[in-house]
Amino acid sequence: MIAFVRGQVAAVTLSSAVLEVGGVGLELMCTPGTLATLRPGHSATLPTSMVVREDSLTLFGFADEDEKQIFELVQTASGVGPKVAQAITAVLAPDDLRRAIASDDVKTLTRVPGIGQKGAQRIILELKDRIGAPTGGRPAAAASSESWRDQVHQGLMGLGWTTRDAEKAVDAVAPEAGSSPDVGALLRAALRTLSKA
Repeated sequence: MIAFVRGQVAAVTLSSAVLEVGGVGLELMCTPGTLATLRPGHSATLPTSMVVREDSLTLFGFADEDEKQIFELVQTASGVGPKVAQAITAVLAPDDLRRAIASDDVKTLTRVPGIGQKGAQRIILELKDRIGAPTGGRPAAAASSESWRDQVHQGLMGLGWTTRDAEKAVDAVAPEAGSSPDVGALLRAALRTLSKA
């Protein structure tokens, strides 16, 4: 339906971004990693997937086509809706998901909020023949040393964690940040620390 949206970023919230296209503000639900790359006032192009429900039309925005394809593919597994599909793309990079499914890695899939042991096994069984091999992946966007903490913190809160849990997770992954922090990788690491707790 709507394959991509190109326009000026009007606003960025904890879970979505508003892009102005021809005088109309379109709200796109995005992962924290995607939101971290957007700046209000700058233009952006995001691949999109529209989810049509009886009572809503929801646009989901993605960092790239690969992430969009993963989002759409995982929804073909029984029991996976748009919310869980978005959580999968937030926690796992497309190639990490491909590797987890190819190697029957249930533990990696259960790190995603909303996926338990049986759900992970079902996803592996249903997608193993269709997801393909890792493609080499995209390098995630780098962030300044101060802003990555806010972006990871906001991302965790957008996924439903409390402020206190988010602060603890950010502190736990701070040593991994280095001089050019990768917000997506740090967010995934923070989610791993929270899922262990």
